[in-house]
This record gives sequence, C-alpha cells and structure tokens, in this order.
Amino acid sequence: MGVLIKKGAEANIYLEDWCGRKVIFKRRNPKKYRIPELDKMIQIQRTKHEPQMIHKAKEAGVPTPIIFMVDLNEATIIMEYVEGKQVKQILNDLPSDERIKICQQIGRLVGKLHKNGIIHGDLTTSNMILTDHGNIVFIDFGLSEQSMDIEERGVDLHLMKRSLASTHYQYVDECFNAIMEGYEEIMGSETAKEVLKRVREIERRGRYISER
Repeated sequence: MGVLIKKGAEANIYLEDWCGRKVIFKRRNPKKYRIPELDKMIQIQRTKHEPQMIHKAKEAGVPTPIIFMVDLNEATIIMEYVEGKQVKQILNDLPSDERIKICQQIGRLVGKLHKNGIIHGDLTTSNMILTDHGNIVFIDFGLSEQSMDIEERGVDLHLMKRSLASTHYQYVDECFNAIMEGYEEIMGSETAKEVLKRVREIERRGRYISER
C-alpha cells in the first residue's frame, strides 16, 4: 500500500501511484465485532454503494472524483486523487467576499444533490476540495443515501453548520447564510425555507437532549 493519508473508522485512505497516475485507494476496514461472513457482505455492499452514489452525484451536476476501479473482494475503491486544497484549510484565510462566494457555490452543489434525492451524509469542509480552477469537488460519499425526505435534508445541512461551527466558528453565520443562499437558488425559496426550519428544529432537539 502507498502512503496512508487518512485512517477512518470505516475505511483507510491511501495515496498511491497506479498506472502512472496519482490515485486514492479507499479500503474498508474489517470490523472484528461482526460475524466474518456478515462483515464481508456489509463491506461488499458499501464498496458497491459509494461509487454508485458518486456517479449519481456527477449526473446531478456535482463534481466528484473519477472512479477507476472497484475491487469488491478487497473492499477497495480506486479513484482519482483530486488536486487542490480542502475547503477546511483555506476558508478562514480568505477575504470575506471570496469566502461568501465559495459558500454560495457549496450551497448550490448541496442543492443539486438534494434536488436529485442524494443525501451526502458527511457534509464537512474536509470533504470538499477547491481545485486550482476554482471548482469545488465533493468527496467521501461513504455515508450517502438516497432520500427526498425533508428530515434527511435538514440533518445534512445541520451537520454542515456544525462543521462550520467547529472549524470556522468566527464565520459560521456568514458562511451558513451564504450556503443557504446558494441552496435556495437551486431548491427554490419554499423548499429552502422548509429545510432551514427543519435545521433549526434539529438544533433545538440537540440542545434539549444535551440540557436534560
């Protein structure tokens, strides 16, 4: 295996040289607490699921990595290494107008996913790469699912807001408002309002649980 760049609960991410190009190997980790046969089935199912969701996102007009190969036996996906910087690394250092522009772009992309029934499941600025051409590429669809449900959309955006609050806390309102502006452009104001209302409900539930 190449260089380990991320060790996750679900999978390890390696940077490899493969057929003369830089690629990512995403290898799912076996779970010791599961019955081995069941674990293998779950691994295969998830290794199949992620490339399918990446393909659906691409069809919805959201930039995602190119998938080169899926090895179900090894529970490994070989995909494009996206050159650029994680939005997480750069967002705090940008001038306000550029930060707002990027967040509006993120909002439009989330809108395209949601409009096409795709819930990302892990919307954080770590899972968004800003390329040299100024495009944002969404990565890590390991937790994604298909749903048109308002609750699922709300949870997706609530997670986005929490990620902003933990990594970009001084700009959380500016960024989230800009994301919702971009989102509204794609989803229309009625749906965007409904989803925002649900985000606030989810926040209240969270506070209620932590206060108990």
